[in-house]
Amino acid sequence: MKVFSYLGKTVDAFSKAAALIGALLIVPLIGSLTYEVVSRYILNTPTAWAYEMSYMFMGSIFLLGMAYALKVRQHVNVDLFYAIMPPRGKATMDMIGLAILLVALVWIVDALFLYALEAYEYQETSGASGWNPVIWPFRTVWVVGFGILTAQTAVELVRSIAILIKGDKEPGVWHD
Repeated sequence: MKVFSYLGKTVDAFSKAAALIGALLIVPLIGSLTYEVVSRYILNTPTAWAYEMSYMFMGSIFLLGMAYALKVRQHVNVDLFYAIMPPRGKATMDMIGLAILLVALVWIVDALFLYALEAYEYQETSGASGWNPVIWPFRTVWVVGFGILTAQTAVELVRSIAILIKGDKEPGVWHD
């Protein structure tokens, strides 16, 4: 159990670090959008890169924050019945949902890895603007974001199973 505790804390730390990196990306997002607005509406010289930078930054912010949102239970949740359930009932609901999610995430990460690798091998470009950057760095962020979410989902699944076995904690009590 000590090994799992260590692995769980390690995954929690990765989730938190990824979310922090995602949060820090808000600064260049705001900077690039501000530059575009000034350039376009004051200087009358729109940029060729701002549109793609903005969706890449915004996408990265969400992708890198997904696992942390799961960790701190800030994801979308319908808790009409969940809120009144005892700890084992909540853990059972969590276990079912997390198990289904984990299977889907393993498949998604595998597909995204191949998608990013293919973009790197062919030096695929976006084709969405005059800037037309290579797209593999952004697709790599997809793999990293979903990879960390997969690991966090596995940790939360094991934590739910531990609650089912022990029955002494509410789901989420181990989070900071």
